[in-house]
Amino acid sequence: MTTKTATVSSIQPSSLAAVKRLVSLMTAFAWTALSIGVLLCLIKLGHFSEENVLLMLGIGFLVGSVFIFVIGTAIGLVHARMSAALAEKEQQSPPE
Repeated sequence: MTTKTATVSSIQPSSLAAVKRLVSLMTAFAWTALSIGVLLCLIKLGHFSEENVLLMLGIGFLVGSVFIFVIGTAIGLVHARMSAALAEKEQQSPPE
């Protein structure tokens, strides 16, 4: 089995607007999932057991919203770090 590795220099920098749009979309999805989770948890909060499907779904949405937000934030941070590394590499290379 062969593997193909990618280096940072072979990755084309994506546009900043597209990444910002993705991060804000992920943030909106996270807030939506959080609000759905809170709503589902509040509908049948009294009976706390594994048989309470709405409560279990609500908890799942609450946990999922945190993961969605973390992934969106990580995408933004990785793109910012890659852009900074590419800009630094271009500044250090001598002009041709």
